[in-house]
Parts: sequence; structure tokens; C-alpha cells
Amino acid sequence: MKKLVNYFKETYDELINKVSWPTWSELQSSAVVVSIASLIIAIVVYLMDVTFNSVLKQFYTLFL
Repeated sequence: MKKLVNYFKETYDELINKVSWPTWSELQSSAVVVSIASLIIAIVVYLMDVTFNSVLKQFYTLFL
């Protein structure tokens, strides 16, 4: 039981005193970057899906 209490004390100490938390503006700019990157990746995946779908439709109409 003592080890568990010590673990939580050390964890709390590390989170409060040793972790460098981002400022609000850093957090906002990082969120914007992640959102834009996610949107770009989603658009690329969508375009790949549409392209492969049309290519496979053409393939199946030619050979089946």
C-alpha cells in the first residue's frame, strides 16, 4: 500500500513541477495545425477513394 501511495505522490509531483505545459496560444496554434493536416489527409483519402472507385468500375465493365 505504501508503494502505491508513493507512486501517486511522485506522479503528482512530476505533473506539477517537471512537465512543461503549453501556453494557451501554443495550444491553439497546435490545434489549428492538426485540424488543417487532418482535413488535407481526409481530402486526399476521399480523392483516392473516388479515383479507385471509377477505375474499378471501368475495369469491371470492360472485363465482366
